[in-house]
Amino acid sequence: MTQHAKPEVIVAFPVAASALEVLRAHYTVHHVPVIAERQAAIDQLGGRIVAVITNGTYGWDAALMRQMPRLKVVAAFGAGYENIDVVAAQQLGIATSHGRGTNTLSVADHALALLFAIVRDIIVSAEGLQQGKWQTIRHARPDISGRRLGIFGLGLIGQAIAKRVRAFDMSIAYCNRKPNPDVDYAFVPTLQALAGQVDFLICAAPGGAETRHAVNAAVLQALGPQGYLVNVGRGSVVDSDALSFALRHGQIAGAGLDVFEGEPHLPETLKGLPNLIVTPHVAGFSPDSFAAYLRSVVDNVDACLAGRSALTPIPL
Repeated sequence: MTQHAKPEVIVAFPVAASALEVLRAHYTVHHVPVIAERQAAIDQLGGRIVAVITNGTYGWDAALMRQMPRLKVVAAFGAGYENIDVVAAQQLGIATSHGRGTNTLSVADHALALLFAIVRDIIVSAEGLQQGKWQTIRHARPDISGRRLGIFGLGLIGQAIAKRVRAFDMSIAYCNRKPNPDVDYAFVPTLQALAGQVDFLICAAPGGAETRHAVNAAVLQALGPQGYLVNVGRGSVVDSDALSFALRHGQIAGAGLDVFEGEPHLPETLKGLPNLIVTPHVAGFSPDSFAAYLRSVVDNVDACLAGRSALTPIPL
C-alpha cells in the first residue's frame, strides 16, 4: 500500500515524534497541533479525513465535524475526552473512542506519590537540605498509615488507588455519580460530606460540565486544616482560586496536583506556595502507558474504519 492509499487522519494535539512515526505506519497523518490552525486545515483537507486523533485537553468540536463528510471516528489518545463533543458526534453518526484503562496503573501510582510527598513534606525538606538547612526543616509530619481516604471518582483509576492504599491500613470512602455494587467501600453521596469525613481526598474524576469546580470553597473547608487534597483527574475539577485561598489561610494543610486549570500555565495564585506540589500533567506518562495509548488509538480507528464499533467507546 502506498502512502497516499493509506487512510488520511488528523492528529490534533502536540505529540512526540515517535508517536507520529507509529501512526504514519498505519495512516497518512496530517499533524495539526495548534487549535488556531484547525479551520485552515479543514478548509484544505476536510473532505478527505476519515479519523481525528486528539486528546481530552485539545478535543474536537461539532463545527469542525460538520465540515468533514467522510469522518468516521474521533479517537482520544488517552483516557480523557472532556473537550470532544460526543453528543454532536453521535448525532452526526461519527464514532468516538478513548483509551479506557490505558494509564490506570501509572496514574494511581502518581496519585500516591503526590500524596506521600505533600504529607511528608518531601520537596521542602529536600530543597532545604540542599540549601544547607537542617534544624529549620526537621519537623514532625503526619503518618500515612491508618488514615481516612476519600476518593472522588471511583472508576478504574479510583479503584486502583483504593487497592494500593489498603496496604497502608486506610479506611476508604468514595463519592461517585452512583454507588458501585462491586466494592465494599463506603459510598458518600456528596463531595462536601465526603471531605468532612476524611484526612486525605484524592480526585480521580473526569472533566466536563458535571464536575467543573466540584472541589470548591465549601469542600475545602470541610476537608479542614489537617486535610490534604490530591488531584490526578482533570484541572477543571478544582476551583483554583478557592484552593489558593485555602492553602494560604490554613483551611487545608496541603495539596498535590498533577492537573490544574489553564494548563500548561500554572495560575498565578498557585505559585510560590510551600504547601503545594504541582507536576506537569505527567501522571499517565510512562513508557507502558504511552504504548497502550497508541495501541488503543490504532485498534479503535481501524475497527471504525472497517465498519465495526469502537472497542472502547466514549460513554454518553
